[in-house]
This record gives sequence, structure tokens and C-alpha cells, in this order.
Amino acid sequence: MTGKAPHPETWLQVRPQGLYCEPGDFYVDPHRAVARAVVTHGHADHARPNNEKVLATPETIAIMQARYGAAAGASLQALAYGKSLKMGEVEVSFAPAGHVLGSAQAVLTYRGARCVVSGDYKRRPDPTCALFEPVPCDVFITEATFGLPVFRHPDDEQEIYKLLKSLKLFPERAHLVGAYGLGKAQRVIALLRKAGYDRPLYLHGALQALCDLYQRQGVELGRLEPVAGQDKEALRGEILLAPPSALADRWSRRLPDPVTAMASGWMRVRQRARQRGVELPLIISDHADWDELTGTLEELSAPEVWVTHGNEEALVHWAGLRGMKARALSLVGRGEEEQEQQQETSGEST
Repeated sequence: MTGKAPHPETWLQVRPQGLYCEPGDFYVDPHRAVARAVVTHGHADHARPNNEKVLATPETIAIMQARYGAAAGASLQALAYGKSLKMGEVEVSFAPAGHVLGSAQAVLTYRGARCVVSGDYKRRPDPTCALFEPVPCDVFITEATFGLPVFRHPDDEQEIYKLLKSLKLFPERAHLVGAYGLGKAQRVIALLRKAGYDRPLYLHGALQALCDLYQRQGVELGRLEPVAGQDKEALRGEILLAPPSALADRWSRRLPDPVTAMASGWMRVRQRARQRGVELPLIISDHADWDELTGTLEELSAPEVWVTHGNEEALVHWAGLRGMKARALSLVGRGEEEQEQQQETSGEST
């Protein structure tokens, strides 16, 4: 940032609606409907319905249309990675965030000062979305969902191996995997395919539309079949995917002695797995773990870091010990798990 460049705290404000960019007159991931919204990705706690104008990646626009229909926004504008446009006095561009299909970091440049709003992100490769790209900046706004040293996610392939090993040990049982409908379900499917699993995978009805959307966007998921209409005995020894909300639902009681699994970074916390009645926890997360969060801050070496939605305090402390100016940025309305469950249970079918 040059001596004349205005510090981002002078042009970015936390308002009741969310993070507001004053010289561009827009919000980033507002948690209530606004006139102009820049949306980082399609999860419900970042992409709200009924904004008047929406700017997002083409994939995120498609996801919002699939989820919200006409309520996705009165005016939808797609901006591909690496392209830029002016909103008021601010240049806006998107860089891949590696979170889910179409997820982006919002890169905001105003009079020589650059702020990067990460949205949600992870650093490990994911066959269903573009890999995170670090962008040099003056202020980096990072999530901290798993911002505690206890959260160190294991290798994805190791977790998928646990599922396939259980399938061999219990071939007479169905294996029911709880996975969020946007991103996690498709990633688990792609990881299974990468591991060589070429049998059909069976889907709860609530997951079908977004799996179809991913395939239309060029993400190959192989043969997918609906659980509805299948003979109970035919599902023995098969892998089924469903929203987490369906694991303890009447729907699951029709399955042949299911092994209940769940794919989530929160499965690191044994109490959470027990509370959900999960027999086979799979620690597969679409968020950066502690090492990825701290590694990203070291790699970027941004002069200033703002931390939001998660365990802000620990990451702020870590950054401060390393000479970074860091503070918590308290944004309301974040909580992917709760938002996704509410969305998936509404209109849920078998």
C-alpha cells in the first residue's frame, strides 16, 4: 500500500447487513437482502436470496439459480476468475478459493489499496473445484472455522479408505454417508471415484439437483442412482449419500442395517459424532484446517489480517505473535452447518 493509498478500514465497514464497501456501494456476502451484493460462493450463509443485483462467478450464479429460482436476484452478473470490473470507484475481481464449485475470493482494489475477502477456503486439491490461488494484498480477510490447533485434517484418501474398508468388512450392510448438498457430497463422490470405486452411488433426493448441476458444469461423478424406488435388499453393500439431517430421519430406517457415516471436519470432535449417532466419522472438510490457515497467512505476508466467522481469537493471537497486525472482524449470519441443514430439509424428498 503506497503512502497515499487509503487504508481499507476507511472504506470497508461492518454494518448490520454485512461487510460494506463504501466507494463501491456494495456488500460482500450480505446476510440479508441488499441493493448490490458481491457473493463469494453458493452456500446459504454467504449467498442469500432476494438481493437486487448480484455479482458472482458463473458457477455460483448457476448454483444460486438452482437453489433460489427467481429469488436468486433481480439482476445476476457473472464474472469469471481473473477478470475484473469497476463497481463505483472499486475494481473487483475473483480468485479461486478452493472451497466448492465456483467459490471465490473477492479482490477489492481502491486507489492503490487491495483487500482480499477470502470467503470460505481450503488449500488442498479438490477434484470438484479450482484450487485456491494466493493473491498479494494489504489486508487479508480470512475465515477461521477451524481456527484452533486441534483441527488438523487428515489426508482425504485416508478417510475414503476407511469407508471402503468398512464396506469390505460389512458387505451385508448399506453404508449411509451424511454430506452437505453443496460441495461435500460431490467431493466425497469424486474421491470415491479417484479411489477406484466404480459401482453406482445412491443419492437421497435432496442431493440430486446439485449433483446434476456439477455434472453439467463438467465435474464427472460417474453413475448416480436415486435411493427412491430401490429394493431394500438391493442396497446391501452399497454406498448411499444423504444430507446430515436425514441420518436420523424416518427415511434412513428403511435401509438394510446401515453403517452411519458423516463427512465433516467436525468429526474430529468425538462428542459431535456421538451426538449424531455416527458410527463411522469421516474427517473430510471443505474448510482450511489450522495448518492451512496459518500457512496461508505466512505465505501471503499481508501487513494486516482480519479474522471472521470461527475461532477468531486463536488465529488473531497467532498472527500477532508473528508481527502481523490482526483483529477480529465480527460478521453476523455465518454458520454453514445450520444454514445448509435448514435449506436441505425444506422440500426434502427421498
